[in-house]
Amino acid sequence: MLTMGGIGVLFTLLLISSITAIAVFIWFRLARFPFSLIRFSVALLVGAASCFPALFFQYLLAVRTGIFPMAGRWGPVAEIFIRIAFTEELSRFLLLSVMFFIIRRHNSLTMEGATGLIAGLGFAILESAVLGASSPHNSLLRAFTTAPLHGACGFRVGSSIETIRENPARGILRFLSAVVIHGVYNFMLRIPGTLPSIAAVFIALSAFVTAILAVRNGLLSLHHSQAQ
Repeated sequence: MLTMGGIGVLFTLLLISSITAIAVFIWFRLARFPFSLIRFSVALLVGAASCFPALFFQYLLAVRTGIFPMAGRWGPVAEIFIRIAFTEELSRFLLLSVMFFIIRRHNSLTMEGATGLIAGLGFAILESAVLGASSPHNSLLRAFTTAPLHGACGFRVGSSIETIRENPARGILRFLSAVVIHGVYNFMLRIPGTLPSIAAVFIALSAFVTAILAVRNGLLSLHHSQAQ
């Protein structure tokens, strides 16, 4: 049961992890990107909802099968890259695919990438609350970096869905790039010391900046084409 202090910490973590999503929403509005409020809200909710199948997959791998116990030489690597990073990106891929199937119109590589980025931010908001309650020792660092990390990975997952339709091999590689970025970030945070934490922050921010620039260029091009 959470104490008043615990509730305050949880609220603070949620607020910090929401800053990026709020900033992106304001940016979309000010730039007049062709990205509706409804699509933004749905993407945010889809991203948050993808936490639940990810937790289910992780439970199955850890409890039902015991394939990836934290033991042996490759146990930690499998735990980080497959049980955590892969299942979370797969869950995001599945729920975004359903969303794109339902709203077949207005889907494109640009829109799907931008939608994936927003979904990643929605995932980060909910994950920050879960991690803050279960692992408070590094919750503040994660609250500041998990949103850029999941936003960057969400962008790659979202754009991979459209890419797979045209070029399956390239789309799969784009999806796997999200898994690798996610896994390396988590791996760095598992290593004691300041330098690995700095490396994790650099990975998250650099990947996010790359995703933001790609979304910006794509939405600007889409906006100009629709204005003509």
